[in-house]
Amino acid sequence: MKAGFRKDEIFFNRAVPVPGYYRPQKNWDVVVLREGKLIAAIELKSQSGSFGNNFNNRSEEVLGVSRDFWMAYRERVFGVTDAPWLGYLFFLEDSPASDRAVALAESPLPPLAVFNDTSYLRRYEILCERLVLERDYTATALLVSDKATASVRDGGESVGALRFFSSLYTHLIARS
Repeated sequence: MKAGFRKDEIFFNRAVPVPGYYRPQKNWDVVVLREGKLIAAIELKSQSGSFGNNFNNRSEEVLGVSRDFWMAYRERVFGVTDAPWLGYLFFLEDSPASDRAVALAESPLPPLAVFNDTSYLRRYEILCERLVLERDYTATALLVSDKATASVRDGGESVGALRFFSSLYTHLIARS
């Protein structure tokens, strides 16, 4: 492989259980191991329709997964001292419902201004940007897919696929 890992060190096409801290195991979509040590893990998620409830659920889920992962790393359950690479790759349906501004609920405690007049697409972009900013994930990517044409595009410059895969490649090269 170009990044220096053999096919038998890269696991995908099936859920790969990795130990957690708050739970015994979490199934990851892509896992890279070297000599029984975790090098990288990627979570793949998607959403098509039902954007309101699903956005909140996905946000809570992705934060919980990273917290569980980094606590397990702290406890040295992955067999490594160098931090593994952690990625979050999200596919969002390109539709009028995902791209139109959504009203915020009335509240005596207003949300951060960044969320005013935002679509679910923009909210996912903010989520992905902040997951990296707060070091919950090494890299994130937001891809937007049109069902009718099967076309895919980046959901934002800072959360694009090129940045995501370049970061992963650099990490793998450094550990090969």
